[in-house]
Amino acid sequence: MPTVRSRSRPPSAPIAGDTLGGEIGEPAARVLRRFRLVFNAVKSHFQQVERSAGVGGAQLWALSIIHARPGLGVSELARAMDVKQSTASNLVKALVERGLVAASRQATDRRAVQLRVQPAGRKVLRQAPGPFSGVLPQALASLDAQTLERLDADLDRLITLLGVDAQGAKVPLGQ
Repeated sequence: MPTVRSRSRPPSAPIAGDTLGGEIGEPAARVLRRFRLVFNAVKSHFQQVERSAGVGGAQLWALSIIHARPGLGVSELARAMDVKQSTASNLVKALVERGLVAASRQATDRRAVQLRVQPAGRKVLRQAPGPFSGVLPQALASLDAQTLERLDADLDRLITLLGVDAQGAKVPLGQ
């Protein structure tokens, strides 16, 4: 992991909180390598999706959910993907603009939109490599409950140390 240095410090002077001048111990290095493997697998899958299907990973996932549940609304799509409604709305807008999805309003409630995959969207789904949800959600779904609980607790500790904004949890990786 690169060390962040202040411009006013000589390169050899460690920053407050820096471990051993930027070096990390073997257990941390081993875990870091595992994170790299996970991130690179995710990145590689999304690149393959983009090359094969011409859409981003999050768009492909949204398209596959709409295909599986014709007439679905944007709120339901957001829940299915575990993203913010505004994120789902932006994904739908892009899919509609590309002619992959049709959005129609209900006669009874003009605010509600029903989504349906168009023939061009079905073609994209046929061309795209799976899993449509992405390799990480697929792998996580295959883990047993005890492993997921342990992983969740350990990642919670890491997230706390990173001090990241929790809003990022609702942004798809493939976006």
